[in-house]
Amino acid sequence: MKKIGIILTAFITITLSCKDKKESNTENKTASEVQPAGAGADASFSSTSTGAAYLAYQELRKALVVSDAAAAQKAADRLSQALEDEQSEAVSITTSMAATSDLEEIRNLFSVLTASLDPLFREALAEGEIYQQFCPMAFEGKGGYWLSDKEEIRNPYYGDKMLTCGKVTEVITQ
Repeated sequence: MKKIGIILTAFITITLSCKDKKESNTENKTASEVQPAGAGADASFSSTSTGAAYLAYQELRKALVVSDAAAAQKAADRLSQALEDEQSEAVSITTSMAATSDLEEIRNLFSVLTASLDPLFREALAEGEIYQQFCPMAFEGKGGYWLSDKEEIRNPYYGDKMLTCGKVTEVITQ
């Protein structure tokens, strides 16, 4: 009986912490339908290559939001091409992402990629805002961060399963 109580408490906690305020069905929608490319904060960067990398990163994030592995692979490939040689770790990660069609593997790599690119985007941000967001439920409760061009939460780790699970942990500005 005690075990059932613990399980029930955990279920309620998860449900309340990540419950969508509005029912939102993203199934069969493209990344741009869920979050239009022009929506959100406009960020500009001190280098054109970093700006291109940021746009490709956002494209990748949006593909994960709608659980589109093929679009995520394409975005990862574009991101890999946009990154400069100094970002060898990020290039390696994006190359691995582009080579797999396993959505969960791409999501795992996306978390590592975010940690790798965070300093680059912070340092090169010249104008605008980037929203650092966090889902406490990702990766079996370890949590996962991502960077967004929009304050509204659209979770790349769960897609429509827990679309709005997460919170803004920092607004990055210049």
